Amino acid sequence: MGRDKILHKVRTALGRSAGQPPAEVPPARIRVPEVSLEQRVEQFVTALQALNGKTLVASSVDEAVAYAAALINGKTAVASNSPFLSECGITRLEGVKSGFTDRDALRALCATADVGISSADFALADTGSLVMIASTAEARLISLLPPVHLAIIPRECLLSGLDELFTVRPLPADTTSSMVLITGPSRTADIEQILVRGVHGPGEIHVVIV
Repeated sequence: MGRDKILHKVRTALGRSAGQPPAEVPPARIRVPEVSLEQRVEQFVTALQALNGKTLVASSVDEAVAYAAALINGKTAVASNSPFLSECGITRLEGVKSGFTDRDALRALCATADVGISSADFALADTGSLVMIASTAEARLISLLPPVHLAIIPRECLLSGLDELFTVRPLPADTTSSMVLITGPSRTADIEQILVRGVHGPGEIHVVIV
């Protein structure tokens, strides 16, 4: 079947004629549910644990730092330049290296580090996702390359879901080269439908909500 004939059949099915300009794009259908902060925390924990992610709702900064210290415990770790991590004291823990501005040096360390520590710009309660917006504060390699990813986030960054995210950041491409949504540990079932974790990123993810 020729190209023109195929396009004619498509236009006929859509009730359109050749050369007719496309209709206006309908407005985005965005609905933000009213969900309390406590409910968001509970939903996030439930969703991430269902994906084999590990969570802690810390009652204090000290509890969050203690969790991070126990997870590292003699291992090597690289932390992002997030001000929140610095405020919590994560970057001062033994074994943690941070403050990188040179991309090559950061890549070399991430390739050998046991744990990558980041914060997150936002978190989505309904899917247990972390929203990572690439910047000098949050380099992408830290959450993607080490085999274990630890994210320490303030509870105030929890959004109800994707609709609310796009009301807060409707045009992320205007301000960043990348916005990544991380939902649970890396996994694939491409090979004979056998689930394998850690193929395309960290096989283990921990999220501490402060």
